[in-house]
Amino acid sequence: MDPLQQRVLQDDMVQYKIFLLPTTPQQNEQQLKQLLGDILAKFAPLLVDYIWQNQPFNLQYRPSKGDIPSHLGGITQFGDNVEDEWFIVYLLQQITKTFPELVVRVEDNDGEFILIEVADYLPKWLSPDTSENRVFLFRGELHIIPRPSKSSSVGFPRNVVPSVEQALTLLSDHSEACQASPEIRSALRKRLEGFPEKIKSGLHRAHCFIPAGIATVLTHRPDLVAPAVSAFYFRDPVDLQACRSFKTFHPDSRVLTLVMFTRCLYAQLQQQQFTPDRRSGFNLPPRSHPHYKAHELGMKLAHGFEILCSRCRLPSAEPDAAVSCNPQWKSFMKSLQKNDYFRGELEGSARYKELLRSAEIFFKQSVASKSSVLSPGEEVLQVLHSCGPINVEELKKLESQLPLEDSDSWLDITAQGLEQLLQERSGGRMDVGGAFSSIKRPENSSDAAEENTEVKGIEEEDDSTYSLVAVSQGIKDFFNSMSSHEGAELPWSRPSQPFRFDPDSMVSALDQLLGNKDKELDSDDLEDDDDEDVDHDEEEENEESSSDHAEMSGPETINSIKKYMDQMDEELMSTNVGQSFSQTKLSEPSSENAAPHSPEGGASEEDFQPLNLDVNLMANLLESLSCQAGLAGPASNLLQSLGVHLPANSDPS
Repeated sequence: MDPLQQRVLQDDMVQYKIFLLPTTPQQNEQQLKQLLGDILAKFAPLLVDYIWQNQPFNLQYRPSKGDIPSHLGGITQFGDNVEDEWFIVYLLQQITKTFPELVVRVEDNDGEFILIEVADYLPKWLSPDTSENRVFLFRGELHIIPRPSKSSSVGFPRNVVPSVEQALTLLSDHSEACQASPEIRSALRKRLEGFPEKIKSGLHRAHCFIPAGIATVLTHRPDLVAPAVSAFYFRDPVDLQACRSFKTFHPDSRVLTLVMFTRCLYAQLQQQQFTPDRRSGFNLPPRSHPHYKAHELGMKLAHGFEILCSRCRLPSAEPDAAVSCNPQWKSFMKSLQKNDYFRGELEGSARYKELLRSAEIFFKQSVASKSSVLSPGEEVLQVLHSCGPINVEELKKLESQLPLEDSDSWLDITAQGLEQLLQERSGGRMDVGGAFSSIKRPENSSDAAEENTEVKGIEEEDDSTYSLVAVSQGIKDFFNSMSSHEGAELPWSRPSQPFRFDPDSMVSALDQLLGNKDKELDSDDLEDDDDEDVDHDEEEENEESSSDHAEMSGPETINSIKKYMDQMDEELMSTNVGQSFSQTKLSEPSSENAAPHSPEGGASEEDFQPLNLDVNLMANLLESLSCQAGLAGPASNLLQSLGVHLPANSDPS
């Protein structure tokens, strides 16, 4: 598909489409509409109390259009809280697990963002250019439409974009062949690990001094705290004009109450420095006051609610009749009762009414059309007017019964905490023990002892966790590995394979780059021949081409390179460059057998001793790290990209 024809998503939007496995068009539409209510009712317990950063999870039936069959779809703007996006992925995964006849495709402005999370384990052929209509969630697992290989003919060539219907048919007929590898599925499960428990652990309760009207609104609609925080966070001078005189929420009615935030919302509110206008009536106590933080948070939150209300007109006093009039509401209520949403509460009880009100709000947000949805400010005013007169004295009596607020120590992170987060995020690859645990040690014990002795002058004896031998070996393996034009492959990106070098292909490539105009260089010529997905015809053609060029220019080019290297060696012999490298100490020859020195005073070839590559490598690497003084630099970036994190330099000298 032409990129210009695709719908461009904003940076903070996620789009999801739920397809039904191929059926007749009439059955498809009927089943999807029935499944819509079943899905919302099944996951209502998770969604009714969820506080979204910007927009909620929503689903609507969408008829077929072009090459996209009819489906259930929605778009959510998750704002600054990326956990909302991954919670949606978790929801979609659970939907396909609960309803095995459904297939989900999800993407954001980055495209198939799930592939970014599992990029370390993807096959070489799969890239942003070849992943369109290939990545799906099906039966609770990630599925990738493959390309044909030597072992299986299932799939589509990488230069072919399958249609959604073709992909769905292939998933239905060959689900096992389309299932992603265990490493890819494991990486995705690790990213979603912790849901749905993360919903509660991601909340933060804080004491706030806020006007009684806001306290009443949050009692009925705790989710409205999100648009209020966003209104304050993204305020402009025009918004603040409405806060010079609080017409809706006057500060004289402030009461102490417990407000529920998400951690993202709390951080946005807490970390902003703001001084209220003197005309607003918000006077903060001294910083030493025990309730200073509660006053400051309440002041900021009140500004957010006042800004919301200033952006809209007062809604009509008509009660909400749209929910009961919606033809899907009755089936939705039946699904709620079937899934025990009301938890055995008697109809008409206070708890039943509270659950019913939450279900109505959730249904409006998830199913109703955008034209019938009120703005956040209109919702605040509507709740405020539906509550009637507010008893401020009654709210003040409840101040002594408030539960304790949560500690916000999680806002402050130490260097050790940051290191731990990075290790967890990288799957433990920051630890040298984990990154190079698979490196083969010398089988001969004497060889191992000799190798350890060579770096003993650099390695600290009391720190066995960081093996410089392993670091040296890992760096050498990295430089000896094969990479493509797309960049270097890190050690954990795919199983290690023996290094293979085809000199004829290399000479052919160099010859074409340096001026042979008979044939343009094809990037596929440099791909790994062992890739199981390489086409047989392309492979044979590349081999024939490379062998022809090698016969014509291979020996001449190799001789030219060798001559150039010999000239470099002769020039370096007359310098002192070699003295800057550590050399392997060999047994000194006796004076009788000693080789004579050259008349020019230079050393003869017999005087040369081999360089100790390991010691030179580690010495220069550690010297570079020391010069960085703990800051970012080439040495630390190289080591961290290899999954190595050396301890800080504790030597004061």
